[in-house]
Amino acid sequence: MGALSSFKNILRIEELKKRVLFTFALLIVYRIGAHVPTPGINGEQLSKFLTDKGGALMGFFDMFSGGALSRVTIFALGIMPYISASIIFQLLTVVIPAIAKLAKEGEEGRKKITQYTRYGTVLISMVQSFGISVGLETMANGQFIQHPGWAFRILTMLTLTAGTAFIMWLGEQITERGIGNGISLIIFAGIVARLPNAIITTGRLIKAGELSIILLLIVVAMMVAVIAGIIYMERGQRKLPVQYAKRVVGRKVYGGQSTHLPLKINTSGVIPPIFASSIIMFPATIAGFIAVPWVQAFAKQLTPGSALHDLIYVMMIVFFCYFYTAIVFNPVDISDNLKKYGGYIPGIRPGKNTSDYIFRVLSRLTFVGAIYLSVVCVLPSILISKFRVPFYFGGTSLLIVVGVALDTVSQIESHLLTRSYDGLLKKGKLKGRRG
Repeated sequence: MGALSSFKNILRIEELKKRVLFTFALLIVYRIGAHVPTPGINGEQLSKFLTDKGGALMGFFDMFSGGALSRVTIFALGIMPYISASIIFQLLTVVIPAIAKLAKEGEEGRKKITQYTRYGTVLISMVQSFGISVGLETMANGQFIQHPGWAFRILTMLTLTAGTAFIMWLGEQITERGIGNGISLIIFAGIVARLPNAIITTGRLIKAGELSIILLLIVVAMMVAVIAGIIYMERGQRKLPVQYAKRVVGRKVYGGQSTHLPLKINTSGVIPPIFASSIIMFPATIAGFIAVPWVQAFAKQLTPGSALHDLIYVMMIVFFCYFYTAIVFNPVDISDNLKKYGGYIPGIRPGKNTSDYIFRVLSRLTFVGAIYLSVVCVLPSILISKFRVPFYFGGTSLLIVVGVALDTVSQIESHLLTRSYDGLLKKGKLKGRRG
Protein backbone atom coordinates (compact mmCIF):
# COMPACT_ATOMS: atom_id res chain seq x y z
CA MET A 1 0.00 0.00 0.00
CA GLY A 2 2.89 2.34 0.76
CA ALA A 3 4.36 1.96 -2.71
CA LEU A 4 0.92 2.45 -4.29
CA SER A 5 0.44 5.61 -2.26
CA SER A 6 3.83 6.89 -3.40
CA PHE A 7 2.98 6.34 -7.05
CA LYS A 8 -0.33 8.14 -6.51
CA ASN A 9 1.66 11.10 -5.21
CA ILE A 10 3.38 11.30 -8.60
CA LEU A 11 0.02 11.97 -10.22
CA ARG A 12 -0.75 14.71 -7.68
CA ILE A 13 2.27 16.76 -8.72
CA GLU A 14 1.37 18.27 -12.07
CA GLU A 15 4.93 19.01 -13.21
CA LEU A 16 6.22 15.56 -12.22
CA LYS A 17 3.22 13.85 -13.84
CA LYS A 18 3.88 15.70 -17.11
CA ARG A 19 7.55 14.76 -17.01
CA VAL A 20 6.83 11.07 -16.42
CA LEU A 21 4.15 10.91 -19.13
CA PHE A 22 6.40 12.82 -21.54
CA THR A 23 9.20 10.33 -20.92
CA PHE A 24 6.91 7.34 -21.51
CA ALA A 25 5.55 8.92 -24.71
CA LEU A 26 9.00 9.46 -26.22
CA LEU A 27 10.14 5.96 -25.26
CA ILE A 28 7.07 4.58 -27.05
CA VAL A 29 8.02 6.62 -30.13
CA TYR A 30 11.51 5.12 -29.93
CA ARG A 31 10.15 1.57 -29.76
CA ILE A 32 7.84 2.20 -32.71
CA GLY A 33 10.75 3.52 -34.78
CA ALA A 34 12.79 0.41 -33.91
CA HIS A 35 10.29 -1.60 -36.01
CA VAL A 36 10.18 0.67 -39.08
CA PRO A 37 12.14 -1.12 -41.86
CA THR A 38 14.88 0.53 -43.87
CA PRO A 39 13.79 0.90 -47.55
CA GLY A 40 15.14 -1.64 -50.02
CA ILE A 41 15.95 -4.38 -47.47
CA ASN A 42 14.19 -7.68 -46.82
CA GLY A 43 14.22 -7.30 -43.05
CA GLU A 44 12.72 -10.64 -41.99
CA GLN A 45 15.08 -12.83 -44.02
CA LEU A 46 18.06 -10.66 -43.07
CA SER A 47 17.19 -10.83 -39.37
CA LYS A 48 17.06 -14.63 -39.45
CA PHE A 49 20.34 -14.79 -41.37
CA LEU A 50 22.16 -12.40 -39.02
CA THR A 51 20.81 -14.11 -35.91
CA ASP A 52 21.94 -17.54 -37.14
CA LYS A 53 25.33 -16.35 -38.41
CA GLY A 54 26.04 -13.61 -35.89
CA GLY A 55 25.40 -15.62 -32.74
CA ALA A 56 26.62 -14.02 -29.53
CA LEU A 57 28.26 -11.09 -31.30
CA MET A 58 25.02 -10.02 -32.99
CA GLY A 59 23.14 -10.58 -29.73
CA PHE A 60 25.63 -8.37 -27.89
CA PHE A 61 25.25 -5.51 -30.38
CA ASP A 62 21.51 -6.01 -30.78
CA MET A 63 21.02 -5.55 -27.04
CA PHE A 64 21.88 -1.84 -27.24
CA SER A 65 19.57 -1.18 -30.21
CA GLY A 66 16.60 -3.09 -28.83
CA GLY A 67 16.65 -5.57 -31.74
CA ALA A 68 16.79 -2.85 -34.42
CA LEU A 69 20.25 -3.84 -35.69
CA SER A 70 19.42 -7.45 -36.57
CA ARG A 71 16.39 -6.23 -38.55
CA VAL A 72 18.30 -3.21 -39.97
CA THR A 73 15.44 -0.83 -39.22
CA ILE A 74 15.76 2.96 -39.34
CA PHE A 75 17.12 2.87 -35.76
CA ALA A 76 19.66 0.11 -36.53
CA LEU A 77 22.66 2.16 -35.37
CA GLY A 78 20.92 3.04 -32.13
CA ILE A 79 22.41 5.68 -29.84
CA MET A 80 25.95 4.30 -29.97
CA PRO A 81 27.31 6.83 -32.53
CA TYR A 82 26.29 9.61 -30.15
CA ILE A 83 28.04 7.88 -27.26
CA SER A 84 31.14 7.35 -29.42
CA ALA A 85 31.18 11.05 -30.31
CA SER A 86 30.79 11.96 -26.63
CA ILE A 87 33.75 9.75 -25.75
CA ILE A 88 35.89 11.41 -28.43
CA PHE A 89 35.16 14.94 -27.22
CA GLN A 90 35.66 14.03 -23.57
CA LEU A 91 39.06 12.63 -24.47
CA LEU A 92 39.82 15.75 -26.53
CA THR A 93 39.13 17.97 -23.50
CA VAL A 94 42.22 16.43 -21.93
CA VAL A 95 44.37 16.59 -25.08
CA ILE A 96 43.36 19.83 -26.83
CA PRO A 97 43.59 23.05 -24.73
CA ALA A 98 41.00 24.89 -26.85
CA ILE A 99 38.31 22.30 -26.10
CA ALA A 100 39.37 22.19 -22.44
CA LYS A 101 38.91 25.96 -22.33
CA LEU A 102 35.43 25.58 -23.83
CA ALA A 103 34.52 23.05 -21.14
CA LYS A 104 35.42 25.62 -18.46
CA GLU A 105 33.32 28.42 -19.97
CA GLY A 106 30.13 27.31 -18.25
CA GLU A 107 26.81 26.98 -20.04
CA GLU A 108 27.94 28.59 -23.32
CA GLY A 109 30.98 26.33 -23.57
CA ARG A 110 28.87 23.27 -22.80
CA LYS A 111 26.45 24.20 -25.58
CA LYS A 112 29.27 24.47 -28.11
CA ILE A 113 30.72 21.10 -27.12
CA THR A 114 27.23 19.57 -27.36
CA GLN A 115 26.89 21.02 -30.86
CA TYR A 116 30.26 19.58 -31.92
CA THR A 117 29.21 16.23 -30.44
CA ARG A 118 26.11 16.27 -32.64
CA TYR A 119 28.22 16.91 -35.73
CA GLY A 120 30.51 14.06 -34.70
CA THR A 121 27.49 11.80 -34.23
CA VAL A 122 26.33 12.47 -37.79
CA LEU A 123 29.81 11.83 -39.19
CA ILE A 124 30.23 8.53 -37.30
CA SER A 125 26.71 7.46 -38.31
CA MET A 126 27.49 8.11 -41.97
CA VAL A 127 30.66 6.00 -41.80
CA GLN A 128 28.93 3.13 -40.02
CA SER A 129 25.83 3.20 -42.24
CA PHE A 130 27.98 3.20 -45.39
CA GLY A 131 29.88 0.17 -44.08
CA ILE A 132 26.59 -1.59 -43.36
CA SER A 133 25.17 -0.81 -46.81
CA VAL A 134 28.28 -2.14 -48.57
CA GLY A 135 28.31 -5.19 -46.32
CA LEU A 136 24.66 -5.95 -47.05
CA GLU A 137 25.38 -5.89 -50.78
CA THR A 138 28.19 -8.42 -50.45
CA MET A 139 26.46 -10.57 -47.83
CA ALA A 140 24.94 -13.78 -49.27
CA ASN A 141 25.47 -12.35 -52.79
CA GLY A 142 23.15 -9.44 -52.03
CA GLN A 143 20.03 -11.60 -51.78
CA PHE A 144 18.59 -9.36 -49.05
CA ILE A 145 18.83 -6.20 -51.19
CA GLN A 146 16.17 -5.37 -53.77
CA HIS A 147 18.16 -2.88 -55.88
CA PRO A 148 21.89 -2.81 -55.02
CA GLY A 149 24.06 0.09 -56.13
CA TRP A 150 24.95 3.63 -55.13
CA ALA A 151 21.31 4.65 -54.88
CA PHE A 152 20.79 1.98 -52.20
CA ARG A 153 23.99 2.95 -50.36
CA ILE A 154 23.10 6.65 -50.25
CA LEU A 155 19.52 5.92 -49.22
CA THR A 156 20.72 3.61 -46.44
CA MET A 157 23.25 6.19 -45.24
CA LEU A 158 20.60 8.92 -45.11
CA THR A 159 18.03 6.67 -43.43
CA LEU A 160 20.26 5.25 -40.70
CA THR A 161 21.98 8.58 -40.03
CA ALA A 162 18.63 10.36 -39.75
CA GLY A 163 17.43 7.59 -37.42
CA THR A 164 20.39 8.07 -35.08
CA ALA A 165 19.97 11.85 -35.16
CA PHE A 166 16.31 11.43 -34.22
CA ILE A 167 17.19 9.09 -31.31
CA MET A 168 19.76 11.66 -30.15
CA TRP A 169 17.05 14.33 -30.21
CA LEU A 170 14.67 12.06 -28.27
CA GLY A 171 17.33 11.50 -25.61
CA GLU A 172 18.00 15.21 -25.22
CA GLN A 173 14.29 15.97 -24.95
CA ILE A 174 13.81 13.33 -22.25
CA THR A 175 16.75 14.74 -20.26
CA GLU A 176 15.47 18.33 -20.50
CA ARG A 177 11.69 17.90 -20.31
CA GLY A 178 11.23 14.38 -18.93
CA ILE A 179 12.60 12.45 -15.98
CA GLY A 180 15.98 10.72 -15.83
CA ASN A 181 18.89 10.63 -18.27
CA GLY A 182 17.45 10.35 -21.79
CA ILE A 183 20.33 8.45 -23.40
CA SER A 184 20.47 5.91 -20.57
CA LEU A 185 16.70 5.45 -20.62
CA ILE A 186 16.74 4.76 -24.37
CA ILE A 187 19.31 1.99 -23.85
CA PHE A 188 17.25 0.79 -20.87
CA ALA A 189 14.10 0.62 -23.02
CA GLY A 190 15.92 -1.36 -25.71
CA ILE A 191 17.15 -3.95 -23.21
CA VAL A 192 13.80 -4.30 -21.41
CA ALA A 193 11.98 -4.64 -24.75
CA ARG A 194 13.91 -7.85 -25.38
CA LEU A 195 12.69 -9.48 -22.16
CA PRO A 196 9.66 -11.21 -23.77
CA ASN A 197 11.90 -12.64 -26.49
CA ALA A 198 14.35 -13.88 -23.83
CA ILE A 199 11.53 -15.61 -21.96
CA ILE A 200 10.28 -17.26 -25.16
CA THR A 201 13.80 -18.39 -26.07
CA THR A 202 14.24 -19.83 -22.57
CA GLY A 203 11.02 -21.78 -22.94
CA ARG A 204 12.15 -23.19 -26.27
CA LEU A 205 15.51 -24.24 -24.85
CA ILE A 206 13.80 -26.03 -21.95
CA LYS A 207 11.32 -27.73 -24.30
CA ALA A 208 14.13 -28.87 -26.59
CA GLY A 209 16.06 -30.24 -23.63
CA GLU A 210 19.00 -27.85 -24.15
CA LEU A 211 18.40 -26.07 -20.85
CA SER A 212 17.44 -28.01 -17.72
CA ILE A 213 15.10 -26.71 -15.05
CA ILE A 214 17.84 -27.01 -12.43
CA LEU A 215 20.22 -24.93 -14.54
CA LEU A 216 17.47 -22.34 -15.11
CA LEU A 217 16.92 -22.07 -11.34
CA ILE A 218 20.67 -21.62 -10.86
CA VAL A 219 20.69 -18.85 -13.50
CA VAL A 220 17.70 -17.12 -11.86
CA ALA A 221 19.40 -17.34 -8.45
CA MET A 222 22.53 -15.88 -10.03
CA MET A 223 20.48 -13.02 -11.52
CA VAL A 224 19.00 -12.21 -8.11
CA ALA A 225 22.46 -12.29 -6.53
CA VAL A 226 23.90 -10.04 -9.26
CA ILE A 227 21.04 -7.55 -8.90
CA ALA A 228 21.49 -7.48 -5.12
CA GLY A 229 25.23 -6.98 -5.58
CA ILE A 230 24.71 -4.17 -8.08
CA ILE A 231 22.30 -2.34 -5.76
CA TYR A 232 24.68 -2.77 -2.81
CA MET A 233 27.72 -1.51 -4.72
CA GLU A 234 25.88 1.34 -6.47
CA ARG A 235 24.72 2.70 -3.13
CA GLY A 236 28.03 2.05 -1.35
CA GLN A 237 30.17 5.04 -0.42
CA ARG A 238 33.06 6.13 1.78
CA LYS A 239 32.25 9.05 4.05
CA LEU A 240 35.20 11.31 4.75
CA PRO A 241 34.63 13.33 7.97
CA VAL A 242 34.71 17.10 7.48
CA GLN A 243 34.92 19.63 10.32
CA TYR A 244 34.14 23.33 9.90
CA ALA A 245 35.97 25.84 12.08
CA LYS A 246 34.00 28.32 14.16
CA ARG A 247 33.79 31.90 12.87
CA VAL A 248 32.69 34.92 14.86
CA VAL A 249 30.82 37.59 12.89
CA GLY A 250 29.74 40.41 15.19
CA ARG A 251 27.96 38.76 18.10
CA LYS A 252 27.11 35.56 16.21
CA VAL A 253 29.17 32.39 15.92
CA TYR A 254 29.03 30.48 12.64
CA GLY A 255 30.34 27.04 11.76
CA GLY A 256 31.79 24.47 14.07
CA GLN A 257 29.56 21.68 12.78
CA SER A 258 30.70 18.25 11.60
CA THR A 259 29.61 16.70 8.32
CA HIS A 260 31.04 14.28 5.78
CA LEU A 261 32.17 14.17 2.16
CA PRO A 262 30.57 11.16 0.42
CA LEU A 263 32.77 9.33 -2.12
CA LYS A 264 30.93 6.65 -4.06
CA ILE A 265 32.54 3.29 -4.79
CA ASN A 266 31.32 3.56 -8.37
CA THR A 267 31.37 7.26 -9.15
CA SER A 268 31.12 6.70 -12.92
CA GLY A 269 27.93 4.61 -12.76
CA VAL A 270 27.00 2.69 -15.92
CA ILE A 271 29.09 4.95 -18.17
CA PRO A 272 32.25 2.74 -18.40
CA PRO A 273 30.52 -0.43 -19.73
CA ILE A 274 28.45 1.64 -22.16
CA PHE A 275 31.52 3.50 -23.42
CA ALA A 276 33.56 0.29 -23.65
CA SER A 277 30.78 -1.51 -25.54
CA SER A 278 30.45 1.42 -27.93
CA ILE A 279 34.14 1.35 -28.85
CA ILE A 280 34.16 -2.42 -29.35
CA MET A 281 31.00 -2.22 -31.43
CA PHE A 282 32.33 0.42 -33.83
CA PRO A 283 34.83 -1.75 -35.78
CA ALA A 284 33.06 -5.05 -35.13
CA THR A 285 29.71 -3.85 -36.49
CA ILE A 286 31.25 -2.87 -39.83
CA ALA A 287 33.48 -5.97 -39.93
CA GLY A 288 30.47 -8.23 -39.43
CA PHE A 289 28.87 -6.93 -42.62
CA ILE A 290 31.93 -7.29 -44.85
CA ALA A 291 32.34 -10.72 -46.47
CA VAL A 292 36.16 -10.75 -46.47
CA PRO A 293 37.84 -13.73 -44.73
CA TRP A 294 40.35 -11.80 -42.60
CA VAL A 295 37.72 -9.20 -41.67
CA GLN A 296 35.31 -11.95 -40.65
CA ALA A 297 38.09 -13.60 -38.61
CA PHE A 298 38.72 -10.27 -36.84
CA ALA A 299 35.01 -9.88 -36.07
CA LYS A 300 34.95 -13.41 -34.67
CA GLN A 301 37.78 -12.54 -32.28
CA LEU A 302 35.59 -9.75 -30.87
CA THR A 303 32.75 -12.16 -30.09
CA PRO A 304 31.67 -12.01 -26.41
CA GLY A 305 33.21 -15.01 -24.69
CA SER A 306 36.50 -14.87 -26.59
CA ALA A 307 39.64 -14.12 -24.60
CA LEU A 308 40.51 -11.07 -26.74
CA HIS A 309 37.06 -9.54 -26.35
CA ASP A 310 36.96 -10.02 -22.59
CA LEU A 311 40.49 -8.66 -22.17
CA ILE A 312 39.79 -5.53 -24.23
CA TYR A 313 36.41 -5.06 -22.56
CA VAL A 314 37.83 -5.22 -19.02
CA MET A 315 40.75 -2.92 -19.89
CA MET A 316 38.37 -0.33 -21.34
CA ILE A 317 36.04 -0.54 -18.35
CA VAL A 318 38.94 0.08 -15.95
CA PHE A 319 40.22 2.95 -18.10
CA PHE A 320 36.84 4.68 -18.34
CA CYS A 321 36.19 4.23 -14.62
CA TYR A 322 39.29 6.29 -13.84
CA PHE A 323 38.84 8.66 -16.76
CA TYR A 324 35.19 9.53 -16.08
CA THR A 325 35.81 9.82 -12.33
CA ALA A 326 38.65 12.27 -13.02
CA ILE A 327 36.30 14.37 -15.17
CA VAL A 328 33.37 14.59 -12.74
CA PHE A 329 35.32 14.70 -9.46
CA ASN A 330 38.30 17.04 -9.02
CA PRO A 331 40.06 16.62 -5.62
CA VAL A 332 41.87 19.96 -6.02
CA ASP A 333 38.58 21.86 -6.45
CA ILE A 334 37.05 20.02 -3.48
CA SER A 335 40.08 20.87 -1.34
CA ASP A 336 39.97 24.53 -2.37
CA ASN A 337 36.25 24.78 -1.59
CA LEU A 338 36.72 23.21 1.83
CA LYS A 339 39.55 25.65 2.60
CA LYS A 340 37.52 28.59 1.32
CA TYR A 341 34.62 27.89 3.69
CA GLY A 342 36.74 26.93 6.67
CA GLY A 343 36.37 23.18 6.34
CA TYR A 344 39.04 20.55 6.84
CA ILE A 345 39.43 16.80 7.21
CA PRO A 346 40.55 15.97 10.79
CA GLY A 347 44.21 14.98 10.86
CA ILE A 348 44.88 16.32 7.34
CA ARG A 349 46.32 19.76 6.61
CA PRO A 350 44.20 21.98 4.33
CA GLY A 351 45.38 22.58 0.77
CA LYS A 352 47.59 20.18 -1.13
CA ASN A 353 47.65 17.55 1.62
CA THR A 354 43.85 17.42 1.60
CA SER A 355 43.63 17.11 -2.20
CA ASP A 356 46.30 14.36 -2.16
CA TYR A 357 44.41 12.49 0.54
CA ILE A 358 41.08 12.73 -1.32
CA PHE A 359 42.81 11.63 -4.54
CA ARG A 360 44.36 8.63 -2.80
CA VAL A 361 41.06 7.51 -1.26
CA LEU A 362 39.18 8.12 -4.51
CA SER A 363 41.75 6.11 -6.51
CA ARG A 364 41.35 3.12 -4.22
CA LEU A 365 37.56 3.34 -4.37
CA THR A 366 37.66 3.63 -8.16
CA PHE A 367 39.85 0.52 -8.36
CA VAL A 368 37.30 -1.44 -6.33
CA GLY A 369 34.49 -0.03 -8.51
CA ALA A 370 36.34 -0.95 -11.70
CA ILE A 371 36.88 -4.54 -10.51
CA TYR A 372 33.20 -4.78 -9.55
CA LEU A 373 32.05 -3.51 -12.96
CA SER A 374 34.45 -5.84 -14.77
CA VAL A 375 33.26 -8.90 -12.86
CA VAL A 376 29.60 -8.05 -13.49
CA CYS A 377 30.10 -7.30 -17.19
CA VAL A 378 31.98 -10.48 -18.12
CA LEU A 379 29.16 -12.66 -16.79
CA PRO A 380 27.34 -12.58 -20.17
CA SER A 381 30.31 -14.31 -21.81
CA ILE A 382 30.24 -17.11 -19.25
CA LEU A 383 26.47 -17.54 -19.41
CA ILE A 384 26.37 -17.60 -23.21
CA SER A 385 29.38 -19.78 -23.97
CA LYS A 386 29.04 -22.23 -21.08
CA PHE A 387 25.31 -22.51 -20.32
CA ARG A 388 23.68 -21.35 -23.58
CA VAL A 389 21.14 -19.08 -21.91
CA PRO A 390 19.48 -15.96 -23.44
CA PHE A 391 21.77 -12.94 -23.58
CA TYR A 392 19.31 -10.83 -21.61
CA PHE A 393 20.47 -12.61 -18.44
CA GLY A 394 23.95 -11.12 -18.85
CA GLY A 395 25.65 -8.87 -16.36
CA THR A 396 26.04 -5.85 -18.66
CA SER A 397 22.31 -5.68 -19.37
CA LEU A 398 21.44 -6.21 -15.70
CA LEU A 399 23.92 -3.51 -14.67
CA ILE A 400 22.42 -0.98 -17.07
CA VAL A 401 18.82 -1.85 -16.20
CA VAL A 402 19.36 -1.72 -12.43
CA GLY A 403 21.64 1.34 -12.59
CA VAL A 404 19.29 3.39 -14.77
CA ALA A 405 16.29 2.32 -12.67
CA LEU A 406 18.04 3.51 -9.49
CA ASP A 407 18.91 6.84 -11.11
CA THR A 408 15.37 7.41 -12.36
CA VAL A 409 13.73 6.46 -9.05
CA SER A 410 16.21 8.74 -7.27
CA GLN A 411 15.16 11.69 -9.45
CA ILE A 412 11.47 10.95 -8.89
CA GLU A 413 12.14 10.78 -5.15
CA SER A 414 13.83 14.17 -5.27
CA HIS A 415 10.72 15.71 -6.86
CA LEU A 416 8.48 14.08 -4.24
CA LEU A 417 10.63 15.03 -1.25
CA THR A 418 10.95 18.67 -2.32
CA ARG A 419 7.16 18.84 -2.13
CA SER A 420 6.98 17.10 1.27
CA TYR A 421 5.66 13.79 -0.09
CA ASP A 422 7.01 10.43 1.04
CA GLY A 423 9.61 8.92 -1.28
CA LEU A 424 9.04 5.88 -3.43
CA LEU A 425 11.07 3.88 -0.90
CA LYS A 426 10.14 4.50 2.73
CA LYS A 427 13.32 3.21 4.35
CA GLY A 428 16.37 5.16 3.31
CA LYS A 429 16.57 7.49 0.41
CA LEU A 430 18.28 6.41 -2.76
CA LYS A 431 21.55 8.18 -3.34
CA GLY A 432 21.75 9.84 -6.74
CA ARG A 433 24.51 8.75 -9.09
CA ARG A 434 26.37 10.53 -11.79
CA GLY A 435 25.83 9.53 -15.43
